[in-house]
Amino acid sequence: MRSSAGISEGPWTIKDVAERVGLSAHTIRYYEQEGLLPSLKRDQHGNRIFEERDIEWLELVICLRETGMPIAEIRRYVDLGMEGDQTIPMRKQILQKHRQMLEKKMEEINKALTKIDKKMKWYDSKK
Repeated sequence: MRSSAGISEGPWTIKDVAERVGLSAHTIRYYEQEGLLPSLKRDQHGNRIFEERDIEWLELVICLRETGMPIAEIRRYVDLGMEGDQTIPMRKQILQKHRQMLEKKMEEINKALTKIDKKMKWYDSKK
């Protein structure tokens, strides 16, 4: 819902959330269908209602997807979270593994950047 000043206050509609996080409503619905947004509530008309914690969770899902975590792995992480605090070590392990993958990818990108910079410097020397 929008306040008179145009500042958004919760709860939010899927359209509001899509604009806020930069995803389409279709993608958000897909994430929900895949079990990645298990805490979403609905109003009396069946419309999705997003609270701040839902948006924060969606932003984590977006982060994990954008950095290459497969949906199946995110679903596993979500499922473990639904089981309770006893799964914290397993959830942390999933994030640690993903972080290690990202660190390796960053090293590869940095090596590639170094090679590209070297080639660009060579081109600059030919002016």
